[in-house]
Amino acid sequence: MPKIVRAGLIQASVGADAPHAIDQLKQFMIDKHVSLIEQAAAEGVQVLCLQELFYGPYFCAEQDPRWYSMVERVPDGPTVRLMQGLAKLHNMALIVPVYEEAMTGVFYNTAAVLNADGSYLGKYRKTHIPHLAPGFWEKFYFKPGNSGYPVFATSVGTIGVYICYDRHFPEGARALGLNGAEIVFNPSATVAGLSEYLWELEQPAHAVANGYFVGAINRVGHEQPWDIGEFFGKSYFCNPKGQILVQGSRDQDEVIVADLELEEISEVRSTWQFFRDRRPETYDGLTAL
Repeated sequence: MPKIVRAGLIQASVGADAPHAIDQLKQFMIDKHVSLIEQAAAEGVQVLCLQELFYGPYFCAEQDPRWYSMVERVPDGPTVRLMQGLAKLHNMALIVPVYEEAMTGVFYNTAAVLNADGSYLGKYRKTHIPHLAPGFWEKFYFKPGNSGYPVFATSVGTIGVYICYDRHFPEGARALGLNGAEIVFNPSATVAGLSEYLWELEQPAHAVANGYFVGAINRVGHEQPWDIGEFFGKSYFCNPKGQILVQGSRDQDEVIVADLELEEISEVRSTWQFFRDRRPETYDGLTAL
């Protein structure tokens, strides 16, 4: 029998009705996502990924230490604890991107991975940190990740995580495949323009090169007061052939759901023997430059 996994992605906006005080805004976004998680559960989703920094706006649009108050410990912070309860309640594995405090003054852009029984499996810390104009001032907020490229054995399969800007770097995407990932989730915050063209190019290419499924998540809307551009949604799943299976809208809060047939991985890898035909002994120069 084919192993079919019902997987989901949440894309959401901050919205004009969101409060301005940071603590109230955070609770507003958590409440919104709890409702969307319940919707995903009603649709039978078995593994679900939230968007990058899901409980707030993309505050990296400015450099202001007031946003440091958004940090939490992982896994001991209140948001991850809440999500552990929801994972267990709904029998659903969850990927939960948060702003992590590792120690006083040391912060990471992190995704906690929770199993369907609510247990904490581990974390991935965003490796590649952009600092780009206009409005992507992430080095002000995040230390580059030191977690490597782990995979997590969940109740539905082996999960890998890559976060937003990471997707521009094929090396980590390859490492996730070599480490055994069957589904790689990329929670993101990306705006229209050149990135929109790359949005449907790079990640299907990673899926093909490494023979796994990819779930790509992007938030939606124009976030005030910065308005660095349109977060254009269009979250999607693609298969190991690079084909987009299902895609979200440009401007709606929604749950994107796809049934992933994991046996496609072995079919594709048996056809395109990219892992067999690799020549790692010839690649030393890639890390010497």
